[in-house]
Amino acid sequence: MVASEAPALLPSRGGISGALSDTLWRRPKLLLLLMLTPPLLWLGIVYLGSLFALLLQSFFSIDEFSGLINREFTLKTYGELLRPSNLDIIIRTVTMAACVTLASAVVAFPIAYYAARYARGKWKALFYLGVMLPLWSSYLVKIYAWKLILAKEGILTWLFAQLHLTWLLDAWLSLPYVGGNSLSVSFTGTFIVFVYVWLPFMILPIQAALERVPGNLVEASSDLGASPGQTFRNVLFPLALPGIVAGSIFTFSLTLGDYIIPQIIGTSRLFIGQAVYAHQGTAGNIPLAAAFTVVPVVVMGFYLWGAKRMGAFDAL
Repeated sequence: MVASEAPALLPSRGGISGALSDTLWRRPKLLLLLMLTPPLLWLGIVYLGSLFALLLQSFFSIDEFSGLINREFTLKTYGELLRPSNLDIIIRTVTMAACVTLASAVVAFPIAYYAARYARGKWKALFYLGVMLPLWSSYLVKIYAWKLILAKEGILTWLFAQLHLTWLLDAWLSLPYVGGNSLSVSFTGTFIVFVYVWLPFMILPIQAALERVPGNLVEASSDLGASPGQTFRNVLFPLALPGIVAGSIFTFSLTLGDYIIPQIIGTSRLFIGQAVYAHQGTAGNIPLAAAFTVVPVVVMGFYLWGAKRMGAFDAL
């Protein structure tokens, strides 16, 4: 007796859920459309919509007499960005972001190199724990903790006093641009906290890039008579550069848009984030605040274009 073959298709199920399931099975494109519609609506309305609204606001101007927004298309607000006071804010912010990015790369590279080449087993787990642990704590708690550390009565000043280096600290704080009354109210303090907070975002991409570098390349460089410095310049650094650029995307962009750290630790001279907060809050000059927010978007657009050409997205 020959067993009967099973049908190629199961019979349709009854009820609304069964009919809906059969319809979606027969029309996979409809299923894909239903799955993608909610996130696309969120991205289009909430994210891109807010950016377009922000861009539109930047082409308006504020009436100097009434203080009301003049909703006529004009480039006057962007012209205000070229005033010396506003241009100084932009230059100060971009310079700080560049310095933080460079310092983070210098500090992160040896840490990432050790983790990629020498850390194994529990030591690698401890490495990831040490890098990620600061990210789990409160952002504000870390900043206020650094406020106490950098204060004139803080532990760092006490350490300089114990080492009889108070004169060196005072000499540094007396410098016109980087100094201040104490480290907690200086650009130096702002720089230190920025590097501390964003350093993990630089370490991990570099470590991922270094792990993809074959170890036999370093050994071959040594066998061919290259010094450690030559090996670093000609082998390690070029191959790790995409990871460095990938990490710099985070450190540069996060520094560019942050306003909390300069607000708590730093001088009265504004950064872009503080200028946006001041203009849209107390001053009520929303068009100028919108124009200020466009500056980091444009800067990061060019930065990401250059990073993509260097293969940075491959190390993310």
